[in-house]
Amino acid sequence: MLNFLKNSFKSLKKREWALWLGSLALISVAFAFSSGKGVMQYIASLIGATSLIFIAKGNVMGQIITVAFSLMYGIISYFESYYGEMITYLGMTMPMAIVAVISWLKNPYKGDKTVVEVNKLRPLEYVLMLVVGLAVTTGFYFILRALNTANLIVSTLSVLTSFIPVYLTARRSPFYALGYALNDIVLIVLWSISSVSDLSNLSMVACFVVFLANDLYALTNWIKMQKSQAKNKE
Repeated sequence: MLNFLKNSFKSLKKREWALWLGSLALISVAFAFSSGKGVMQYIASLIGATSLIFIAKGNVMGQIITVAFSLMYGIISYFESYYGEMITYLGMTMPMAIVAVISWLKNPYKGDKTVVEVNKLRPLEYVLMLVVGLAVTTGFYFILRALNTANLIVSTLSVLTSFIPVYLTARRSPFYALGYALNDIVLIVLWSISSVSDLSNLSMVACFVVFLANDLYALTNWIKMQKSQAKNKE
């Protein structure tokens, strides 16, 4: 495991080191502005940013770290009464990250466990995914309303924008990153609202700003990986 972690860090390119370290620095600055409050939010944000840089490379280590992030984020969301986030991350993102770990390990590119083989989905699968996602989101709306969830509409929208990328990640589609980018925007709004009354949540705002930058990079990188792998097959 230690060798795998060591090799994972060795695989990072200079621009990826810059993106990762820059992400950690931005989160740390936000934590400093919160007067040192929200230590758990800060640690979770650092863990989340680390997971994304590896996922952007198609490295299964990112999915393993996502399991830890999902657990911490679920706990943080509970104390903020963001029950949609809590249920989504503990009941969907974390289990699906475990599924993704299994799927990615079973589908390495040319036997290299640090790089997953990119998958190309059929159009019908995208349609079915959207239909199921809308059904799940509709059901969640009524559940979250019954739980008196804070910022109900934004929280409900987060369910849909979480379901889609979580599914696409497990299916090894490059467009998982686009789904997460949309989710990042929703969560930036959600935690910005919360940070108005509680500065300790500034770390979470910075976290998802960082996530957005990482997911946009991941989208371009996965598309390049897909083209490169397809070319090598030919």
